[in-house]
Amino acid sequence: MTNTLSMTKQELVSIAQERLDREATDNGWSARQRLALACRILFDGGHDSGLAGQITCRAGEPGTFLTQQLGLGFDEITSTNLIQVDRDLQVLAGSGIPNPANRFHTWIYRERPDVNCIIHTHPTHVAALSMLEVPLEVSHMDTTPLHDDCAFLKTWPGVPVGNEEGVIIAGALGGKRAILLAHHGMLVAGSSIEEACVLALLMERAARLQLLAMGAGTIQPIPTALASEAHDWISTARRDSVTFNYFARRALRQHADCLL
Repeated sequence: MTNTLSMTKQELVSIAQERLDREATDNGWSARQRLALACRILFDGGHDSGLAGQITCRAGEPGTFLTQQLGLGFDEITSTNLIQVDRDLQVLAGSGIPNPANRFHTWIYRERPDVNCIIHTHPTHVAALSMLEVPLEVSHMDTTPLHDDCAFLKTWPGVPVGNEEGVIIAGALGGKRAILLAHHGMLVAGSSIEEACVLALLMERAARLQLLAMGAGTIQPIPTALASEAHDWISTARRDSVTFNYFARRALRQHADCLL
């Protein structure tokens, strides 16, 4: 038997990652079901703001994506009432119409072929932080997946229904996975629904921690090298999947209808 007590940290990290990759199993849900679950998870996580906010994921056909129909809250989304739209927001499948603010999702998908899911919401603590016109500060181990991965748009370009706002937001996001939008809210762009959902929940928690810490004193930075190490350790596809599955199981106890 290998004596792990004599191993280096990097060796132990590799073993733990290999074990997770080997043992973790796929949840088996379809994209529609995962997107509906993400809506319910986000609702429970404080991302509800009436009808504000959108969630999308790429659909099977190039240039199309799934989203919720305008008029339904995150707590009402099911796998069957999601609609499929094209880049011009024309409905290809399903009933109803999309939120016109989905236009800036189209611009991000055009610029970022690595992105498969976009979540834009106005949760309370993110919205409050956005009013201060200060970037998100990552100074706690749990929030390090956002280390050097959260952009900041200080100037509010207005309601994001035009192409101009799409260009501005996509440009400000750049290659990062998240962005804090001053006087507006937040956006995350993930390679999967699971990744985007986990990051969205984390961003609201990070904003809450920042506001609490700012009220108590001066936030102290953490070493860049350690923050980068934690970013890569915590934020992996397998960990996102395992974490999403936990949140989904919790949501299903209250929202079993979302898979219908």
